[in-house]
Amino acid sequence: MCQGILNQKIKALIVSIREVRSNDIDSFVELYTESYKGLEEYAYTDEDYIREYFSWLLSRDPEGFLIAELDEPVGFVSCDANWFSNFEKVILGELHEIFVHPKYRGYGIGSALISRAMNHAVSKGRKIMGLWVGAKNFHAREFYRKKGFAETISVGKWIRMIKKL
Repeated sequence: MCQGILNQKIKALIVSIREVRSNDIDSFVELYTESYKGLEEYAYTDEDYIREYFSWLLSRDPEGFLIAELDEPVGFVSCDANWFSNFEKVILGELHEIFVHPKYRGYGIGSALISRAMNHAVSKGRKIMGLWVGAKNFHAREFYRKKGFAETISVGKWIRMIKKL
């Protein structure tokens, strides 16, 4: 038991987070596909669409599009600090995407990514962070609740969550 806790702390400590570059696209596609297994109703499933999505995320706010790496890419987050929300009627930090490879979940990588995303939004003067999460994605909803997000509205299969920064 002690060894497992030690391994978790070591892996969380050696993760590096940097801005995404255009040549990270193959890692994004592979990790996105793996991370959304079982949740395909909330994801792009065609590789060409995933590649277009990557390019769109990179074009929206490159400074807020980050990759977490150990010896390999293990997670991504995309925070768009230029997003105007029709629901909150304000420019805010919109969390378009966050995922961590299933075998690396529980090591604090998602928490580190979301923390960096919130810091990015704050650095751009944003007071609110928003996101949409799949209604049946209970694990993600609980993760966001623990990070201080509150559910506001439901639209179809999506739930809107926001957090004051």
